[in-house]
Amino acid sequence: MDKPLRYSIISLVIIGAAALGGRALYTAATGFIAAEEKKFDDKILVLQKQIAAISEAVQKITGENIKTALSLKEIQNRQNVRAKTQDELLTDAVGKVTPAVVSVVISKDVPELEVVYQNPFGDDPFFKNFNIQVPVYRQKGVKNQKVGGGSGFLITADGHILTNRHVVLDTAATYSVLLADGKQKPAKVIYKDADKDIAIIKIDGAGYKTVALGDSDKVLLGESVIAIGNALGEYSNSVSVGIISGLNRELDVTDPNTGKPEKLSGIFQTDTAINLGNSGGPLINMQGQAIGINVATVLGSQNVSFSIPLNSVKSILKRELDI
Repeated sequence: MDKPLRYSIISLVIIGAAALGGRALYTAATGFIAAEEKKFDDKILVLQKQIAAISEAVQKITGENIKTALSLKEIQNRQNVRAKTQDELLTDAVGKVTPAVVSVVISKDVPELEVVYQNPFGDDPFFKNFNIQVPVYRQKGVKNQKVGGGSGFLITADGHILTNRHVVLDTAATYSVLLADGKQKPAKVIYKDADKDIAIIKIDGAGYKTVALGDSDKVLLGESVIAIGNALGEYSNSVSVGIISGLNRELDVTDPNTGKPEKLSGIFQTDTAINLGNSGGPLINMQGQAIGINVATVLGSQNVSFSIPLNSVKSILKRELDI
């Protein structure tokens, strides 16, 4: 056999062997892949059965399918987060405002009385010798004492305070301000509005913390609000929380000092607890901005109170204080 023919035969044998080996390898690989796919399918089937069992258990416990149950859980989680956020907003807002809220103390000279005994018949000679004496009060002088209280809040760093007119209406009284740090300073009434129940008083000093003035035109029905003030004229910086219950209300009120009737219009109604002594304090939003001046409450009601929208007095503040 010549050399070229021999090489050709050897080459054909090698190619044939390689082809047979490749086919065997392909067959083995295909079988391995099929076996693995079956194992995977079996695992998927097991998982599907487990999910179905869990779904059935959830259905029995909650009465809802698993998707609904998961949705309810997500809603609960979101509510918990929202509640925490509301608490943080509230405490942050109160923390911003309370250093600038003041108690307005109303003082007045009142008669100082003493008890003396007198003959009720005076100088009648018939009863002169009966020695009848009865106690009567007699004025021996005057003393200055607290006769009332209200609230207010600082709107400038140099001591201007916004309050209600009816809080500082008595021209015979003197006024002082109790600050959040416990210091008490005399106050002077510098402005009383003829139409709106607002007034501005001034204390000496500088560097006071102030309340940020918000936009009361953006207030929404149902919005959360906070009232801060001198509740009942005794408890300074009392905080109460509620919502805006009504917008653009009208109210006929009677001034507690003079008995004079007055009409309030365009005011907020709120279920925030506003007590006697809260008058003049701020109604604030959750951002710590004043959106109203607390003015009145309906005695005997279940938290029906009213506040003057801040935007209605901004023109006065601009004219009087240029703020």
